[in-house]
Amino acid sequence: MCLILFAIDPRARFPLVIAANRDESYNRPTTRLAFWADAPDVAAGRDLEGGGTWLGITRQGRWAALTNYRQAGSYRQGAPSRGRLVSEYLLTKVPPQAYLDQIQTSAGKYNGFSLVVGINTEVYYLSNRARNYQRVMPGTHGLSNHLLDTPWPKVANGRRLLEDLPDLPAAPLTEILLQALHNHSIPSDSELPDTGVGIPGERILSPTFIVSERYGTRASTVILVDQKGSVSIVERCYGTLGRPLGDRSLQFVLEGVGSTDEISPLT
Repeated sequence: MCLILFAIDPRARFPLVIAANRDESYNRPTTRLAFWADAPDVAAGRDLEGGGTWLGITRQGRWAALTNYRQAGSYRQGAPSRGRLVSEYLLTKVPPQAYLDQIQTSAGKYNGFSLVVGINTEVYYLSNRARNYQRVMPGTHGLSNHLLDTPWPKVANGRRLLEDLPDLPAAPLTEILLQALHNHSIPSDSELPDTGVGIPGERILSPTFIVSERYGTRASTVILVDQKGSVSIVERCYGTLGRPLGDRSLQFVLEGVGSTDEISPLT
């Protein structure tokens, strides 16, 4: 996951809005959005190489998302999969703050990451490149391959988008967000971060939607949770060089609010 935008506002039509792009090698094996057969409360895609996931939500309103921290020369072969930090949170019943307490002492064994975990609008953030975890306050937030709300162009642009979202039902609002996640614009060189990959590398990685020969945006996902606990998820998948592979959508009501759910096939 290379970009996570989210808005928390308990008073809004949608108290929780998440819009995210997963950027990954095109050849990394993955399953798409679904309730997991071995954990039917979890709705997420799955990384078949590492066994975890990059973004997911449960029927109980637990959700989590993760990005890698980009720092050239810091990657360690053999480190455990960072995606398991997301899946393990989704599979447990431990409150988000207690979960971060549990993993903070062992966070250094992973390659660089930033992790967001929550239950509905109660949200916490941890990076193993920062000193301590923190409670995330209501408002709009963004996370790319650095720390929470670091104002890289795609993070700053995404937060402005969330601040100005129109008051629309789930379907048209989701499409607005998916279109925004498909933005290929490259910022000027003066706006690029310096993560040690050089200016040509920063140009490739700077757009909201990334396309290159071996690596790029594999999925755009929008999650909306309304005041009644209705959850709408749409995952738009992409293949090599950004080739569209169709949408997968899932709707359900959080446990204790209702009991209907529906999943649509890929188109």
